[in-house]
Amino acid sequence: MTLCISLSARPSNNGTRFHNHLYDQLDLNWIYKAFAPTDLAQAIAGVRGLGIRGCAVSMPYKEDVMALVDELDPSAKAINSVNTIVNTDGRLLAYNTDYTAIEQLLAGNAVPADYSVLVQGAGGMAKATVAALRDAGFTDVTVIARNEDTGRALAEQYGFQWRATLDGGTADLIINVTPIGMAGGPEVDSLSFPEDAIAAAKVVFDVVALPAETPLIKAARAAGKQVITGAEVATIQALEQFVLYTGLRPTDEQVRAAEDFMRAQ
Repeated sequence: MTLCISLSARPSNNGTRFHNHLYDQLDLNWIYKAFAPTDLAQAIAGVRGLGIRGCAVSMPYKEDVMALVDELDPSAKAINSVNTIVNTDGRLLAYNTDYTAIEQLLAGNAVPADYSVLVQGAGGMAKATVAALRDAGFTDVTVIARNEDTGRALAEQYGFQWRATLDGGTADLIINVTPIGMAGGPEVDSLSFPEDAIAAAKVVFDVVALPAETPLIKAARAAGKQVITGAEVATIQALEQFVLYTGLRPTDEQVRAAEDFMRAQ
């Protein structure tokens, strides 16, 4: 049996259900498990030493894990953030499929590149988001982050603006890349953007995958806004991880079945 795992401060069943359902559909003798590591370095050493084939990496480990792998794929190197590790005979190669997911969702939802954008957050997922915005042609982007060092550095790396707080700001597209609204967290019931920012937006995007209907997404739907959810991000990035781990690309029908199974929990 081949083992794949995920490492997260707040493990969810999303990845386990999605991957394991695809393993069953494709008759693969594989299994996927989720863990909350107490020591990241030891966890990655375990991936290497135990021959674990694949390892998904979630908040808050996407940057810290970079020093623990052997090589960075261009997808991870370009944004200094990792969400996927593939182990081949003890050699760990790291990727970032978050970028791919954000890129596909912006294009698939036909979000105009001339929209103004507010991105709240400056961690690993924010890096993938800001890079995807830049590469999609967006130019009017502001990163909102209390930590000036990380927030300003991220914004300036891609030619965008930084602010410490929202301070009444609005934009056509607002994107939450913080843990606000995440199940199991201290702010699970909180709105990541105030209601006036939601009212002024044309598109509301929350990368938080669990719950699928975060407070931000619920408020945006109630306001009649176009929404993009973290559950959609989770499906795309997990699919690309599955391909990296197994070398197989499921059919669209198989992916939809796995997605339905994941969301039925």
